[in-house]
Amino acid sequence: MSNKDHFFDFITKGNTFKGDSITVGAAMLDGETVTDALVKIPLKTMNRHGLIAGATGTGKTKSLQVLAENLSDKGIPVLLMDIKGDLSGLAEPSPGHPKIDERHAKIGLPFEAQKFPVEVMTLSEQDGVRLRATVSEFGPVLLSRILDLSDTQSGVVAVIFKYCDDNKLPLLDLKDFKKILQYATQEGKKEFENAYGRISTASTGAILRKVVEIEQQGGERFFGETSFDVDDLVRIDKNGRGYINIIRLTDIQDRPKLFSTFMLSLLAEIYSTFPEQGDSERPELIMFIDEAHLIFNEASKALLNQIESIVKLIRSKGIGLYFVTQNPTDVPEGVLSQLGLKVQHALRAFTAKDRKAIKLTAQNYPDTDYYDTTEVLTSLGIGEALVSALDEKGRPTPLAATMMRAPMSRMDVLTDSELTKLITNSKLAKKYNKDIDRESAYEMLNEKIEKIETEALKEKERLKKEKEKKTSSKRTSSRRTTRQNPILKVLTSATFIRGVFQILKKFK
Repeated sequence: MSNKDHFFDFITKGNTFKGDSITVGAAMLDGETVTDALVKIPLKTMNRHGLIAGATGTGKTKSLQVLAENLSDKGIPVLLMDIKGDLSGLAEPSPGHPKIDERHAKIGLPFEAQKFPVEVMTLSEQDGVRLRATVSEFGPVLLSRILDLSDTQSGVVAVIFKYCDDNKLPLLDLKDFKKILQYATQEGKKEFENAYGRISTASTGAILRKVVEIEQQGGERFFGETSFDVDDLVRIDKNGRGYINIIRLTDIQDRPKLFSTFMLSLLAEIYSTFPEQGDSERPELIMFIDEAHLIFNEASKALLNQIESIVKLIRSKGIGLYFVTQNPTDVPEGVLSQLGLKVQHALRAFTAKDRKAIKLTAQNYPDTDYYDTTEVLTSLGIGEALVSALDEKGRPTPLAATMMRAPMSRMDVLTDSELTKLITNSKLAKKYNKDIDRESAYEMLNEKIEKIETEALKEKERLKKEKEKKTSSKRTSSRRTTRQNPILKVLTSATFIRGVFQILKKFK
């Protein structure tokens, strides 16, 4: 048996599963594709998270597209963070190409062009289904971590939420939150001190500055109603295919705070909402986070700890998280260690630092007699990748340099008219794209402040009138004592008294 035959057996045995799986391509040996040595990923372990990495232009986005298509085809919904704006073409079939036919002939897989059910979503002013959440839904702990607050400031936020709960003040948007912060140290200072203790203006001022930072990155559009229901991420179309939900984030690269805020709130909401799934045969939802370094580079230590905790716990809900980035070192160690599937495209060794990073990357993959992993990492072509997943028992599958299959959908973006038509026909757009500004903490506090000011004005007027009345009474009393009765004045005059004495003398 030739080395190639041994390799074929090695790959096929390691990729034979009892349950359902998706095929991503065929294995390669010595730069040549071994036809029908198919590289598969069992659906059962796709909630164990994953990584798609590689230098710019090596095919990461197309690998993401292939995974999303095949998951949708298996009835598994997908959520994609589209930072570069490359993924809307999933809604239209591939036009085909001779190179695609050539690639699939080498792989041993037929090629069938397809379009997939797609929802286009947005966090910003771009067109799409609006994604929003209320401040109340964040809660004091998550909001404090996103704002990177100190323990003292986090305590203030907890008191603010408690006050709003006690007084039935809805915290819907950042306007509400800023108003209650100001109220706590101004008009409502005594009320807060009596019920919850003194709140420092220095603390509220620091929190307000952090809120303004979120606002400057577009947070005012994200916080509010109608809140997005995460159950709408797991819809299946009439043909039994999972919806591919694409969040358009092309205008958010310079606003990493907003991106991190959204990501954490979404993961927290999914974790608290979705039921425990246990050891099921297929995931409930797969999420792909493109340009993942935007989350990790700007995240505080508290935020990173929160992300790491969610990554560890959320897989029990049947949720798989897949990070897409240029280098595995972009992902923190604590998160990287939790990733079961790795699709590693080529890395470039331009500097000593690059070469060191490649050696570290090679150590993340299973040992194999068929590859010098460090060498392969720098020699992979476009659309080729090292692939290692977890089998149904949680063990790494054989490492395979893989020629990845081509996407079945369009490898280009939708035209403006196609995008408009897709959004116009969306049921979710009709549900979430209405602006709602119902009475909440801002309006209620303004009304309360107005009442306080009105009462204060009335009290001031009452005291003023009372003072004027007292002053008037004193003046009247003074005039009475200084201005004598005319008759009394005559009776007490010296002339009158002398006259009386003279009359009395005559009678003697």
